[in-house]
Amino acid sequence: MKRLSQTLMVAGSVAILLGSLDPMEGSLLILPGSGLVALGAHLGQADPQTTKFWLTLFVLNAVGVGELWQLTAFGGFGGNSGHSLWWGVLILPYVAGWVLAVARILATVAEFVVTRVRSRRAGPQG
Repeated sequence: MKRLSQTLMVAGSVAILLGSLDPMEGSLLILPGSGLVALGAHLGQADPQTTKFWLTLFVLNAVGVGELWQLTAFGGFGGNSGHSLWWGVLILPYVAGWVLAVARILATVAEFVVTRVRSRRAGPQG
């Protein structure tokens, strides 16, 4: 189960980072990616804070992406759409969820790299 959990979390993280190349179109990758990471954290029995964090990000992304797609279906907002720019506030949960997810992934990768470098410098114990 640990292997499946790690695979889900890595696949989800890669999907989030790839979707970040174009966050609007990439919402098709970012939303399921955050869901995969949340599922991986849950299945891997990560500490409750980590699982709760990723579940919260998934919910933020789901709400924001849902609103993004709904606004798109109704012609967008601002400009000649007939909808005030204030309608853009509805997609803020997606922006927050996406930015926090990328920050957490990058922090985790940095922590992993630092740990590896330190362990190599320490050399074999024995």
